[in-house]
Amino acid sequence: MTYRRCVSALPRRLLRLEGLAVVAGAVALYFHLGYGWLLLVVLILAPDLSAVGYAWSTSAGTLAYDLAHTELWPIGLAVAGAIGGEELLTQIGLIWLMHIGADRLLGYGLKYPTGFKDTHLQRV
Repeated sequence: MTYRRCVSALPRRLLRLEGLAVVAGAVALYFHLGYGWLLLVVLILAPDLSAVGYAWSTSAGTLAYDLAHTELWPIGLAVAGAIGGEELLTQIGLIWLMHIGADRLLGYGLKYPTGFKDTHLQRV
């Protein structure tokens, strides 16, 4: 592999490694805190329900999907739960982070309004 090709592929690889770090960290914390499997199994794919917005229009789907797949909300939720002693909020935030981290690891990124496959990680 040439140096140029390696450097041009580096951002995508780093974003996927960040996804791995997010999913691994969220899983480790989730089970370290003693949370069970049931809610994890029920909610792990819940953020993907946001793709229903694509039935309305590409721009609505993009907005809904991106809002459900940014790390802002689950980090805020998990931190608020941890600070406020609300375990359910922390648990949901960690599950949500697991989902987003796994998506990034697999190459699914935030969407552009040009199409579902156009992401910040390149075309899926």
